[in-house]
Amino acid sequence: MMILLTSLPYVFVVLLYCIAISMANDTLVPLQSVTYNNTLVSSQSRFKLGMYCPVDITKCYLSIWFNQVPQRYPVWIANRDRPLSETSSSLAIASDGNLVLVNETGTVFWSSNVRNLSSRGTVAQLLDTGNLVLWDNKGGNRLWESFDHPSHVLIAGMKLGMDLRTGMSRNLTSWRTSEDPSPGEYNFAFQLIQGVAQAKMWKGSSGHFRSGVWNGEDLGGLNLKADLPMIQELVVNPEEVYYRFQNKDNSSWIMLSVDYSGQGRFLQYDHNSNDLRLLRAVPQDDCGLYEFCGPNSICSISEGRVCSCFDGYTPNNTKDWDIRIWSGGCARKTPFSCPHGDGFKAIQGLKFPDLLNISVNSSMSLDACRAECLNNCNCTAYTNKDVTDGGHGCILWFGDLVDVRTLSEVGNQKLYVRVLASELGTKKKNKTALIVLAIIASVLLIGAAMFFICKRRSHRKGEEQSNYFRAEEDLGVPSFEFATLVKATENFSLMNKIGEGGFGSVFKGSLSTGQEIAVKRLSKDSLQGLEELKNEVMLIAKLQHRSLVKLLGYSIQGEERILIYEYMRNGSLDSYIFGGLNDHKRQMLIWEKRFSIITGIARGILYLHQDSRLRIIHRDLKASNVLLDCELNPKISDFGMARMFREDQLAARTRRVVGTYGYMAPEYAIRGVVSTKSDVYSFGVLVLEIISGKRISHFHRQENDFSLVGHAWDLWLNGKASELIDPLIEGSIPIAEVIRCIQVGLLCVQQRPEDRSPISSILRMLESEDALLPQPKRPGFHAEKWFNNDTEYLSDEIRLTHSEEAGNLIQGR
Repeated sequence: MMILLTSLPYVFVVLLYCIAISMANDTLVPLQSVTYNNTLVSSQSRFKLGMYCPVDITKCYLSIWFNQVPQRYPVWIANRDRPLSETSSSLAIASDGNLVLVNETGTVFWSSNVRNLSSRGTVAQLLDTGNLVLWDNKGGNRLWESFDHPSHVLIAGMKLGMDLRTGMSRNLTSWRTSEDPSPGEYNFAFQLIQGVAQAKMWKGSSGHFRSGVWNGEDLGGLNLKADLPMIQELVVNPEEVYYRFQNKDNSSWIMLSVDYSGQGRFLQYDHNSNDLRLLRAVPQDDCGLYEFCGPNSICSISEGRVCSCFDGYTPNNTKDWDIRIWSGGCARKTPFSCPHGDGFKAIQGLKFPDLLNISVNSSMSLDACRAECLNNCNCTAYTNKDVTDGGHGCILWFGDLVDVRTLSEVGNQKLYVRVLASELGTKKKNKTALIVLAIIASVLLIGAAMFFICKRRSHRKGEEQSNYFRAEEDLGVPSFEFATLVKATENFSLMNKIGEGGFGSVFKGSLSTGQEIAVKRLSKDSLQGLEELKNEVMLIAKLQHRSLVKLLGYSIQGEERILIYEYMRNGSLDSYIFGGLNDHKRQMLIWEKRFSIITGIARGILYLHQDSRLRIIHRDLKASNVLLDCELNPKISDFGMARMFREDQLAARTRRVVGTYGYMAPEYAIRGVVSTKSDVYSFGVLVLEIISGKRISHFHRQENDFSLVGHAWDLWLNGKASELIDPLIEGSIPIAEVIRCIQVGLLCVQQRPEDRSPISSILRMLESEDALLPQPKRPGFHAEKWFNNDTEYLSDEIRLTHSEEAGNLIQGR
């Protein structure tokens, strides 16, 4: 009895402690759980932990996100490989002390998976740093923490790198798509090779981006000394190699994310403005792409995306380089004269080569490093390992020099590249010097003559290309200077890239007048580029309609072929209708706005097919080719694949089929038969996408073989058409109007083109509540087994060639 009485105070203290913990919103204790309708919130409400469902509640993920950011943005995801239904999810502490995420049957979908835990005395806590920690409640030790297992985002205090004692690697892995958080194909990590560190991003097993080599002060290409609102550090020691940053103040949060497109982005959220903005991105330009110029070459974006060989090297494939295909790289013109007759050329301001085949000595002087490289016939370059304290250590490269580029921040470190003595240009005798001077003078005279000849030819070529447009008729739109567009787009920076057109990339730009423009830069290696440019300029210059994007001008200079459009601030339709359930853009598209977009697109097509003085078949109608103005009114864009028909011409056959899988009518994709009914089919697919909020390819990735078209048809046959409606607009909507639109969409995608109504009839069906609609027949591509594995991502652009002899479509005049 005495023992019991003396124990009561201790029992009371323990009970009070347990009650205190259970009342804390940031802590999870045994016998508690986090379910779909509750969360953990850090002590100062900076971070929240709960279930995140990007598309629908059947695929949810245990996530941590910024609590005070209006749009939910996950910074850590647990069960990326195994989503589960929101209503069945539960996070708890298991009997063995681990954190586990289970469904209603107790199946474990994720676990902290710490071995040899005590069966009692563990608690989980969400800290104000965003770190989820599993504590040993007895000793106060950290048993597991989410910061050791990053997903796709690095936030302040997290480490990106390796623990050399335990072998733990902390990497970032992209999402699979913008809606699918499962691990994608891009992986960003730090490498430590013979004591030398560098950051690298892979696409699968291939390199995608690489920083420079750590030299004790900086990583070439990442510029840790940049003036950013954060404090950056890179630690390299015998125990750890990691990169980390801290916010400079609490007015904003910084994060580094690897997105599904393969870009590493530093993002800043400002608390005062509720604005999430991009600080910097890598790769920022083409030279940032891994081995863009191939081996033994230097990429320099400041010279117009030009690749050049190291001295003494020549392109492996000159024809490819002439058409700006650089990936083959360079090779030696003549072998080295090893061990005699070779020297080294010092080059400053470079990102040093990849650490593929190196040798490192941490104590060797630079002179000793040079001698070591000179005496090894396979050594192609060397430099200091560390530039601190006057420089010390040695890195030797052997064989090809891979992934080298010029840097905007030059720095003091030099790369010494092996060359023949004759390539150094050093002359020992005055007689030789005089001969060389005479040769140089002769070369200069010849060069000057050739320069004026080439300049005259180049001018003539430019005139010829411009005349290619003017020969047929005056286009009625102005020509822009290429230099103006370079300045407007910040040298076509990847940060300004806003999309892909039919034959090139699209960049946002700003003219000196302040006018914002969209600049479509045609691909230089596209054989059809100039033809497509001519086609697009000639067609759009003649077309004026509120539902068509406006062409402002064009530019031709040498190989550069560019179109300039009005800039649509709201971007393309696909970014609105295909977001997650929590995406504010998708939430903006209430039914009335969706219906307005559907009818607006139909009016644009009607103008192309019937009301303009030309009959135009677009051939590539899809969500990404519909732009939205500031009031979310639709404008059809990208006429690079459009064709003009005679007024009496109903259809034509082409052996050059272009377009996008899923949107192409069956008769066009398979037999090359194109008509106005081809656009009607594409419009029907668009209607079903706008109503459902699902891509044409969405159901193809599920277990069944249906595309969205097949799924909609199946629901229609079973009297369940309303199940196609996007959950975000369910509720108080004119259900009869929505069902009529679904029926119209199915009428547009019928298999036989003669069963599809012209767009004028389609528009009347949409706008008339009293119109009697026929019952739709079986659609084309009902089951998508027609698509193979190589075309799973149906939004990718394709070009097919058929063997049958067929006449070309009439070109625009």
